[in-house]
Amino acid sequence: MQKLAYLGAAVLVLMGVLLGITAGVLPMSAQASSAGDKAAIQALYKEFNDAFNKKDVNRIMAIYAPDVFVFDVVPPREYATWDAYKKDWEDLFVMFPGPVTNSISELNITVVGTVAYAHSIDDSTMTAKDGSKSHVVVRSTDVLRKSNGKWRIVQEHNSVPVDLATGKADLLSQP
Repeated sequence: MQKLAYLGAAVLVLMGVLLGITAGVLPMSAQASSAGDKAAIQALYKEFNDAFNKKDVNRIMAIYAPDVFVFDVVPPREYATWDAYKKDWEDLFVMFPGPVTNSISELNITVVGTVAYAHSIDDSTMTAKDGSKSHVVVRSTDVLRKSNGKWRIVQEHNSVPVDLATGKADLLSQP
């Protein structure tokens, strides 16, 4: 009789676990982890923005994984290595030696385990050697990977809309 009671208790516990999973009760640790991961990724974007505004290429590149791949808005079309993308940033700040400002808006982050994807709008103003300013609004989509407890961007796609009638880029795109 005692064995039957233990078996009944085990069945009830198992049913409770299964009902908890289907009701979304047990994944609270996963939800908490996801919220913590989202906060870590938001901090990563804040770090990027701060580094951009200070023109700190090393801090900018610290958010990218060593095996990063990037499609960017400026030629060449793609940067297949971390070093190539770092040179792109260095060249940008040489081209615009004056003050720069960047702001990130509409940041949307989705975390799925150790992979996440994010998209945002970057609104930048950069000052050229002659003092003229360039203003550009870029759409950015990133894939991130968590490795050794740190999130890093592994793929990035930056773009601007194009007016198909004129073939010209819309550098100040609005929704």
